Order: sequence, then structure tokens, then C-alpha cells
Amino acid sequence: MHMQVRGSSGAAAPVSSAWAAVAAFASAVDAELDRWLADRYRIGLTDCRALAALSRSADKELRVSELAQQVGLTQSSATRLVSRLEAKKLVRRDVCTDDGRGVYAVLTAQGEALLGDLRTPYEERVRDLLSAAGARFPELDLPRLAGALGTVGALLAD
Repeated sequence: MHMQVRGSSGAAAPVSSAWAAVAAFASAVDAELDRWLADRYRIGLTDCRALAALSRSADKELRVSELAQQVGLTQSSATRLVSRLEAKKLVRRDVCTDDGRGVYAVLTAQGEALLGDLRTPYEERVRDLLSAAGARFPELDLPRLAGALGTVGALLAD
């Protein structure tokens, strides 16, 4: 994953190239986190993010459609995700009492316990990956990546 801040024509394309660099870096970090979570906790990164989203909600539950949006999945992918988490007893399904068609994913005590167990090690792992990016991802051009992050950050601040 060599990150260039040049367009396909060779001309400078700072915004699109900056975004591509940031996205590639985020993908590399996500892949590392996914492997680490699978090895250590037997869940994937998307599973972890879904459990975290549920834990942040007021009643520790979200409509599956809301969960999909928060985790960045389609409705059908979120339904499969909830099925996987339900099979592991980390969430349970509940039907909306107001609307029998609505389905909620509800964090179980077991899911909450797992999230509690992994929260600090996960934060440490993210910190390690970001602070040692040069060593973990030697293919990165860190000064260019830092510039790309600055470019994207400046656009978000506008």
C-alpha cells in the first residue's frame, strides 16, 4: 500500500489523493484490529463496533436499521451481523412493541461483559497501531499521510 498524493494523470489532486491516503491507512489499521480481535476475543471488528454502538444507546438496544447505519452496513448485512452476534449470545432480538415489523438488537449481559473485557486492551491496541504506524506499516509515507490527514481535517473544520 504505497500512498501517493498524486492523481492518475500525475497532476496534483490533493483532496481526492488525501482522502485515498487516509482511507487506505484506515483500512490497514482496521485489518490489523480485525485480526487482533479475532485472535484474542473471537469476534470481528464490525462485531465489536456493533456491540459498542449498542452499549452507547440509552436502553442498550437499537433498531437493526439504526445499527446498520451506525456501523456502516446495509440492512441485510446488519441482519446477518445480528444473527452472528445472537448465535454467540452477545445480543438478542426484540420486536418493537409499537410496530410489530421493527426488530431491535439488544445487548446481552454477556455482550456487555465482553465489551467491558476488551475495551481497555482495544484502546491500547489502537494507540499502539497509530503511534507505531511507521514500524507496523513500513510501506507508508508518514509525512505524506500526515499531510493527507491535515488536508482532510481542514475540510472538516470548514
